[in-house]
Amino acid sequence: MRIGLLTEGGFPYLGGDAGLWCDRLVRGLGQHEFDVYAFSRSEAQEDAGWAPLPPQVARVRTAPLWAAEDDGVVHGRRARRRFMEHYGELAAVLCAPDHGSFDAHAVALPDAHAAGDDEDHRGGRGGTHPGGTPGPLPGAGRAAPEADRFANALYGLAELARDEGGLVTALRSEPAVRALERACRAPGAGRAAREARVPDLLAVAAHLERALRPLSLDWYGRDGLGAVDLCHAASGGPAALPGLLAHHFFGVPLLVTEYGVRLRTHYLTRPDASPAVRSLLAALHGRLAGETYRRATFVTPGNTHARRWQERCGADRAKLRTVYPGMNAAPFAEVGESPECADPHTLVWAGRIEPAKDLVSLLHAFADVRKAEPRTRLRVVGAPADAEGTAYLAHCRALAAHLFPDEADGPHAVGDNPVSFEEIGGPDLPTPADAYAAGAVTVLSSVVEGFPVGLVEAMFSGRATVSTDVGAVVEVIGGTGLVVPPRNPRALAEACVSLLRDPARRERLGAAARARALELFTVEQNIAAFNGLYLETVARTPLRRPSLDDTGGLLPFAVPAEAHVPGNWTAGRATPTWARPSAARATATEAVR
Repeated sequence: MRIGLLTEGGFPYLGGDAGLWCDRLVRGLGQHEFDVYAFSRSEAQEDAGWAPLPPQVARVRTAPLWAAEDDGVVHGRRARRRFMEHYGELAAVLCAPDHGSFDAHAVALPDAHAAGDDEDHRGGRGGTHPGGTPGPLPGAGRAAPEADRFANALYGLAELARDEGGLVTALRSEPAVRALERACRAPGAGRAAREARVPDLLAVAAHLERALRPLSLDWYGRDGLGAVDLCHAASGGPAALPGLLAHHFFGVPLLVTEYGVRLRTHYLTRPDASPAVRSLLAALHGRLAGETYRRATFVTPGNTHARRWQERCGADRAKLRTVYPGMNAAPFAEVGESPECADPHTLVWAGRIEPAKDLVSLLHAFADVRKAEPRTRLRVVGAPADAEGTAYLAHCRALAAHLFPDEADGPHAVGDNPVSFEEIGGPDLPTPADAYAAGAVTVLSSVVEGFPVGLVEAMFSGRATVSTDVGAVVEVIGGTGLVVPPRNPRALAEACVSLLRDPARRERLGAAARARALELFTVEQNIAAFNGLYLETVARTPLRRPSLDDTGGLLPFAVPAEAHVPGNWTAGRATPTWARPSAARATATEAVR
């Protein structure tokens, strides 16, 4: 089948969110054809270029989210009236009072929204909190008429952009700001909207223009997204918007994958905005998420925590299918099958160094471990990703030097610190597998974690683990490792000591962890799950482009289900020769395409 893969800031660009899992998905489904529709997030990302593409990628179309080109179209009176009608309706829906509540303190601040992407395999992405999900969210669970009003306004603006053009100019215009102001001042508007000042209105209008840029693209023709069998959005938010329009214009089914919930990220990453701006933008993203979940045939969260968020944001439970991120187990096979190579007195921590990983608590816990087991060493393997991480690494080094003065075996020996800070790629640890092979126990000390990629790598390596109860850790580890509360050095130390003193238990837990990881978290299971969802989605979708006979009537059974089975037994792309008379062959083939 022909799949429209919708991405934002990832595949096919080098680096970026969701880049690696999308690349593995496309390469693993060679029986399908992919058209990639990608948004870039910055000029630097575009300058970096694309990753090598497999042959099943038939076409790539890109558009920048960081800039929008004015098409030079100036609306006439009728088009202006049409724009004001739809934009005013959209603004009115966003200004309506909230019927839900959201406690931003109930969850921890997340990292990038692609939790579960293993592109940076030194630690998990995204952020979650062991306390679970908050209560009903703004923009979710409202009455159906409000959702219909939002959808009608959104698709009305998309139809205007397709018919007339000029949407970018209209969204940037003064009448758009005045329409937003009228909606905020209208009777029945929410209290936060009524308190919006001119700078707030300008900020919201600018954000609306950026959020609605995908509506102005030329992707929505019969030779574009109208020609695919289904759209697969690699994330929510902007990446899903073209899929919504393809569904609206052509009835193309939509599959949405979220390894981190974009709506949750929005709630937690604008702490400095005014209440009016936060309220209006929360309403926009909440409504967009609700419309995405409503129109999607399936929504695939990457773990149970993300699934609960999606349900709170309005996703139908019957549409949800959990698909764990797929990771390559092959590099860890040799280590996983040789547990005896581990140093029985070494603990290993591996990940991206940043405050959310709480290495401070780990170092304090290691001080207690050393009191119980003086020969134990701790190897911290990883590197910072930004200036904050660099400063945090310097702080951890200083703390380690303070807690563990260099020790020497004798008066003439050079002192050595039991804590070492190392990076992958050096002579001692050339690969991630070598890092896990260095110790008998792998430790995860995070206070914020999405899908714990580093923990899964340790499981592939057959290592016993001690982890904090955050994010999807318990879901991933199952009963194959020890789990302690976050920010509890004493509990962390006691768990580590118990495993250091019990080699047989370490071996049993490591073997069970490896078996669990190979069953649930491999690339193969991820690809098989999505292939099954693709087939089920197409099977549920009515024929959108009917085949006609030589008299112009519908040709029954022109595209049977077998036409989607891989193979070369069909004539043409979708319609077998026996399904239509020879006189109607050209007409029917064109209709199917």
